[in-house]
Amino acid sequence: MSSMLRKIRLTLAVLFFTAVTLLFLDFTGTLHAWLGWTAKIQFLPALLALNVGVVVFLVLLTLVFGRVYCSVICPLGVMQDIIAWVGKKQKKNRYSFAPAKSWLRYGVLAVFAIGIIAGIGSLVALLAPYSSYGRIASNLFAPIYTWGNNLLAYFAERADSYAFYETEVWLKSLPTFIISLLSFIIIGILAWRNGRTYCNTICPVGTVLGFLARFSWLKPVIDADKCVNCKLCARNCKAACIDIAKHRIDYSRCVACMDCIGMCHKGAISYKHPMKKAVQSNANGAKISAEQINDARRSFLTATALVATTAALKAQEKKVDGGLAVIEDKKIPDRKTPIVPPGALSARDFARHCTACQLCVSVCPNGVLRPSTDLARLMQPEMSYERGYCRPECTKCGEVCPAGAIRPITIADKSATQIGHAVWIRQNCVPLTDGVECGNCARHCPTGAIQMIPSDAGNPDSPKIPAINVERCIGCGACENLCPARPFSAIYVEGNEVHRVV
Repeated sequence: MSSMLRKIRLTLAVLFFTAVTLLFLDFTGTLHAWLGWTAKIQFLPALLALNVGVVVFLVLLTLVFGRVYCSVICPLGVMQDIIAWVGKKQKKNRYSFAPAKSWLRYGVLAVFAIGIIAGIGSLVALLAPYSSYGRIASNLFAPIYTWGNNLLAYFAERADSYAFYETEVWLKSLPTFIISLLSFIIIGILAWRNGRTYCNTICPVGTVLGFLARFSWLKPVIDADKCVNCKLCARNCKAACIDIAKHRIDYSRCVACMDCIGMCHKGAISYKHPMKKAVQSNANGAKISAEQINDARRSFLTATALVATTAALKAQEKKVDGGLAVIEDKKIPDRKTPIVPPGALSARDFARHCTACQLCVSVCPNGVLRPSTDLARLMQPEMSYERGYCRPECTKCGEVCPAGAIRPITIADKSATQIGHAVWIRQNCVPLTDGVECGNCARHCPTGAIQMIPSDAGNPDSPKIPAINVERCIGCGACENLCPARPFSAIYVEGNEVHRVV
């Protein structure tokens, strides 16, 4: 039975890990209709999206089975298991029991909660496990996947086949790439050497679920009468939570991976509800354990209250990071207000809910979304139009966002949602600087918000310049993207703090 449980756990973990990874690799956006739910059942996105059903399900799952979320559903947890499994081939039986660093775990959780309340999105994004994996997949795995696709497209084209098509690989944000690379290296080294160190010392979600797992109905239980103290279970425990000398398991760190059960040749460990006898066998030092649990309970409730509290975020001025522009000498305007996608009700609401997982960045077909380099919103997506513009018929970012930062929106609603407004810069306009006709902005405006009028009202033959109807403009950026003026566009989009319907 125990062997079957382990196989089921491994199978589900592989399926969840593959599904979530494909969401970040699929540049066509077609898999989200089938697999998007795997991102929406991640703990922090569900909490920020106020998806009560998912949060309750994950809490009940933990209270019944222990921290199976960490070993099955969380992609960062499964990635650590994969790295640890590879490391195990180099050296077997390499783990050992280590006392819990509760001060560090609950300290990080408190900092994480404060980050959410204070609106420090970059801090929240650094600590959130799903977000960390999303950035790793988007910045490190996706380019390799895309290069492989382009190689297949190269050979397919020469065989007169169009089963594959080439797509561009570009660096969306250097700071985000560096953070993703460092995260992968640090977490990878910890997993290679010590298994689940990151999960049990840093991860705030692991700390929350670890507290609940103390009271889970089913858990691995050691039968002291059968145990021969061979320590094989402890030496194969990635969570370093088995104290074989006291025949005790720290359930706040145990992720219910079932590895210890498979390694025990005496059948001394079983996955079940602890009987009273097992509880009584650990009666030595019960007073100390009760104090530790009470302290942990107080810390948990305090941190949870902080996380559940929503606070207003102070709007920050920022400069848009353009990444790598198609035309190198075209510079990005200095926007006073950031542009956030339709479906985000406001810049404040977007910053409060976004986990910077980069899923919307990965799926954006127009190269409009990329991670911010502004410190207050580091790694959270922002819109910039030097590579493309936000097409009114595209609603992919709202379809894939698991945290409720970008809500699903219809094409009709998007076409009527003003996320910003165009601003004309007279001294950059080609008809006035070069004396030639242009009108690119007016021709490509999807809402007809720009009309070309004579620059001299008394002379109908004077060079025509754009006149912007701010009430009709939705801030899609078509005018800014297609403006031929260099180095700065003669027309650019200034974001709206709060979106409105036009």
